[in-house]
Amino acid sequence: MRYEGSIYRPPSEAYSLLIQVTIGCSHNTCTFCTMFKDKKFRVRPIEEVFEDLEMARRAYPVVEKIFLCDGDALCLSNEKLMRILTRIAELFPECKRVSVYGTARDINRKSDEELKELLDAGMEMIYMGAESGSQAVLDKIHKDVTVREQIDAVKKAERVGIKMSVTFISGLAGLEGWEDHAIATGKMITEMNASYASLLTLMLDPAAPIMKDIESGEMTLLTPEQVVGETYLLLENAMPKKSCVFRSNHASNYISLRGNLPEDRQRMLAQLKIAMENTGLLKDERFRML
Repeated sequence: MRYEGSIYRPPSEAYSLLIQVTIGCSHNTCTFCTMFKDKKFRVRPIEEVFEDLEMARRAYPVVEKIFLCDGDALCLSNEKLMRILTRIAELFPECKRVSVYGTARDINRKSDEELKELLDAGMEMIYMGAESGSQAVLDKIHKDVTVREQIDAVKKAERVGIKMSVTFISGLAGLEGWEDHAIATGKMITEMNASYASLLTLMLDPAAPIMKDIESGEMTLLTPEQVVGETYLLLENAMPKKSCVFRSNHASNYISLRGNLPEDRQRMLAQLKIAMENTGLLKDERFRML
């Protein structure tokens, strides 16, 4: 396969065929992220995408899942996405799911009919990095989106049948804003009612713009124990009405949590309480990685 620059995909897409349909991220100003800083955003010619799909068909006898890269391929028009999805269906009739990164604005820009068209063509899941339910945190990290836009986007996609997998970042507000971050994020999970919600824990590339705030003392990073306390407060406020698969078992996390909300909320809170009382259970820094 032909790839430009580093390629990123969600952990659950580890065994998916990765097809680059855009290069980089159209937003690319988040202060904690350096994933796409080495790329200038552009849309890849659809002929190149088709060529890669044909190369993959020759190389792999079975492809059950396909993930469309890079940072927010959902920014493409429905006309372009439908051409790609149609070609996937022709070449990979065994493919069970196509998924993609998308922003709240990508989703909100599309009509219900357009989203349903994508779903019917095989796009069953959208991954969205919400990062925080706090508007103060979103503004601080230059996310350039509102809390309401993110909630509305998730509810809109779920309403038409597309499953949303929404990611948040523990420790993102630092010691100065951890309570607001935790409570607001828990409330966002409650209101969004996404199919999936997951927590990563902040890990920074030295080149990340947010490092300037840390070096100046404007932001104080949380200790592992404080991250666990923040997660506890978040879960206390997370009560979605429909079952939401919740995961905090990424390599970056200090403690692994797996369950459904709200059904397993008390069990996961109990796990966190045990970890708060016995910090030896927390993952050593040497074993945290991205």
